[in-house]
Amino acid sequence: MGAPRLGRQGLVNVALLALTLLAPLVAHLLGEAYYVNLATRIVLVAMAGVGLNLALGHGGMISFGHAAYFGMGGYVAGISAYHAFDGSLLMGLPGSDDMLVIWAVALLACGLLALAIGAVSLRTSGVYFIMITLAFAQMVYYFANSWPSYGGQDGLPIYLRNGLPLIDSQDPLSFFLVCFALLLAAMAITARLMGSRFGAALTMARLNETRLATAGISPYPIRLTAFVISAMITGLAGALYADLNGFVSPAMLSWHFSGELMVIVILGGVGRLFGPLAGAIVYVLMETLLGGLTEYWLFFLGLVLLGVVLFARQGVIGWLAGGTSHG
Repeated sequence: MGAPRLGRQGLVNVALLALTLLAPLVAHLLGEAYYVNLATRIVLVAMAGVGLNLALGHGGMISFGHAAYFGMGGYVAGISAYHAFDGSLLMGLPGSDDMLVIWAVALLACGLLALAIGAVSLRTSGVYFIMITLAFAQMVYYFANSWPSYGGQDGLPIYLRNGLPLIDSQDPLSFFLVCFALLLAAMAITARLMGSRFGAALTMARLNETRLATAGISPYPIRLTAFVISAMITGLAGALYADLNGFVSPAMLSWHFSGELMVIVILGGVGRLFGPLAGAIVYVLMETLLGGLTEYWLFFLGLVLLGVVLFARQGVIGWLAGGTSHG
């Protein structure tokens, strides 16, 4: 009975990847850049969801503040591009419009921020952990909102998309392929982590931290490490998202986006590797299609989410696969 379920799970995963890759290719051939950019948005939201899923699905850490890392990545891209555009210095250093530099800085900044937040919040649990992560994220949000040097509540435009060596980042399809490759890398890192001894320890920390401590492994550093890696993946998605939109604003840091990420992970399947991608496809397509028909599209999203919670506890991925194996 196990083999057929695994086979079906694999087919669902391959079908999701094929759909995500082929749809923008067809749109590009038809000259529909809008749909290529829409697919890019799905991929980036899915990548942010992959980050949250590592903390929430695999680690049992219900973070309501991952928008802080998503927005932090966005502001790294926006501020760096801003100083590169006008030739001014930031703390004595020049800005850069090189994506490789921006990604490295975004990963470092989000990792350090998550290390500070996680060091405090992971000493609590349950609703206290949720509220502390939310509180820290709101502090970052209000800081950006009151930072007039970089647009404040009006946000900061990115006049020219940051570049990548040997790749035309201005071309919608090329930029999509870069984002798609990074999504696959984030999923591969997650799969490798969860297949290792670290992943086994993280799973046990979620299921029974007392038993893990009895085995001589402290749950705290395991959770903190997963929390930091989770934030770094989400922050990289934020840097790319800012480049996609050519704009970064405090809205990327808002608790609303943290809620959207949580909905996406739940829709796709909590703890499932391909869950964030499935959830992002459902969420973004509903927002685009139903949002164009009515401003009350969130009502219908609520109905779908209610159906998933009541009748498909393993999310869209679990429902499509018809099994219980994770993937």
